[in-house]
This record gives sequence, structure tokens and C-alpha cells, in this order.
Amino acid sequence: MKKYALCAALVSVVGCHHAPETVADAPQGYCATSEFVEAPAGTLEAERIEVANNTAPGLYEGPVWIDDTLYFSHFTFGEGFPSNILAFNGDALTVALADSGSNGLAKDDQRRILAGTHKYKSVSRYDRGTWQRAELAGQYQGRVFNSPNDLTMAADDTLYFTDPGFQRAAAPGGQPVTGVYRVRDGEVSLIDASIENPNGISLSPDQQTLYVAGGGEDGFVRAYDLSGEKPVSLGNILEGVQVPDGMAVDCLGNLYVTEHTAQRIRVITPQGEVIARIPLDANVTNAAFGGEQGTTLFITGAGALWQLDLGVKGLPY
Repeated sequence: MKKYALCAALVSVVGCHHAPETVADAPQGYCATSEFVEAPAGTLEAERIEVANNTAPGLYEGPVWIDDTLYFSHFTFGEGFPSNILAFNGDALTVALADSGSNGLAKDDQRRILAGTHKYKSVSRYDRGTWQRAELAGQYQGRVFNSPNDLTMAADDTLYFTDPGFQRAAAPGGQPVTGVYRVRDGEVSLIDASIENPNGISLSPDQQTLYVAGGGEDGFVRAYDLSGEKPVSLGNILEGVQVPDGMAVDCLGNLYVTEHTAQRIRVITPQGEVIARIPLDANVTNAAFGGEQGTTLFITGAGALWQLDLGVKGLPY
């Protein structure tokens, strides 16, 4: 068992407020000290970042924190769903990559940006120095994807992503189902074809559980056991999610589940117990941890970017 897996197991036994010290080699370094182990509770208030306010139609999506900068997509609803990758450095908001055609973002162990790119109906990787694009997954069984939406990468470089139909019209072609996929050693496999428009996707701190949010108006969060050769569904851990979108995970294993039209985030334990709520003042799309200590929750939505300082570290995408 890796050290970060042992940390997660001990946290589940001793409780959130007295977690043992973890190690710097945890996945992405996001569970690195015992200083930040206070689970959120009650109703929390997020602060709008004024420089990011945008009244034009469109959505901010897919935040990822890399090297003191928050990157996120901004796409609109015109033909092809035009999209840029924006960068927020704490003061200014700039365009990092124009015409990216991206939705959800993540990062790999070389700090390159991974993106669900509806423009290309594929999963892409961008080098932040040159912004050259490489394709990580372009087809399954001879067909392009619908509109890859959200994604997460494990420490062993296994990539998981969702493929709903939200931006399917951005380019020709697509899959006969809306699915959840895995990419391992270059091979694409279908994990689940039963979810209507799967959206948010995240890994537990020990990387033994995959979480997917989807299902539309009356949606859910589903868990999958990753301990074997193939992911196995463990069933839904949260029901009644109002238009589920992206998710974040803290180093205690709590999930931050966005509910798009309900304009809120519910924070749940791995067992599905709601422990905190974050109401917002616009439709919400996704969340990620960042900031100097890794304890700031950044939240994206409809022309809005919020931040909230917490007492726990979390995954930067």
C-alpha cells in the first residue's frame, strides 16, 4: 500500500479533525501536511472574483490550478461552441489559449494541461510553453466521441473522462451512447454506458474509487471500485442531484458536488452524507482547489468565478 493510501485509510478511522500526517508524494502533492485537515461544515459563503465577472452568454468551466495560476475554459453557445482557455493569476484575467475548443481541464505529472475538447471530439493535451496540442484519445470503436467534458488522471497516468452529448453539435460524428471512459497505455475502454450525460468525474485520495456525476434533472453521484483489473460500479452514493456538473475532492475524501441549476455545491463524505453546502448566485459548473496552500476552493459558473478558503487541501482539478 502506498503511503497516501495508508493516509486515507487512517483518516477514515480516526476522523477528519485528527488525521495523521500525510506525505509530500501523495497524488499531485495535494494531501501533503496534517496542518489542513478540517472538514467543511454547515453553510459556507463563497466570494465572487470581480475581475472575472462576465455578463455575456456562456459558461466558465473546468478549473485547474498549476504553478500559481488558475486555468479554466470559457465557452459560448454559438456554432461550434467557441472556447478559450483563460488564466487567472490572482490579479488579472487573460486569454492563455484562444480557440481551444475546450470544456473540462486537468493536468498531468509534467504540469501540462489536459482538456476535454469538444472542438476535436477528443481528449487533448497542451504544453503550456508552446500550447502545441497532442491527442490522448480520439476514437472508440472507430467513432469519434460526442463532446468529452470532464477528466481526471491517476498517478499511474491512467486517464478517466466523461463523454456526454452537451456539445455534440460542435463537430460531425459521435458515439451511440453517452459514456464514461478509461485510457490506459493508449487503449480506450468504456466503463459505463448507462448514465444519461455523465459529467463530473473525480478520484478518491487513495485512487481506489472513481466518482461520476450525471443523470440530468434528477441526477446522482456514482462510485466505482478501481482495485481490480476493471472498474466495478458500487452504485449511487448520492441521489437527487439537480443537474450535476463537475466535482472536486479534498484530501479527506470529501466530494464537492456542483448542482448546475440549483446554484449550489453540496459537500458529501465518501458514503454520501451531506456535511456542508455552498449556495451561489449563478448557475455553477465546476470546482477545484488551489491557492498558495492548496486550500482555496475555486468555483466556476455562468460568467462567474468564486473563491472560498477552507481548512483542508484538495485536488487542483
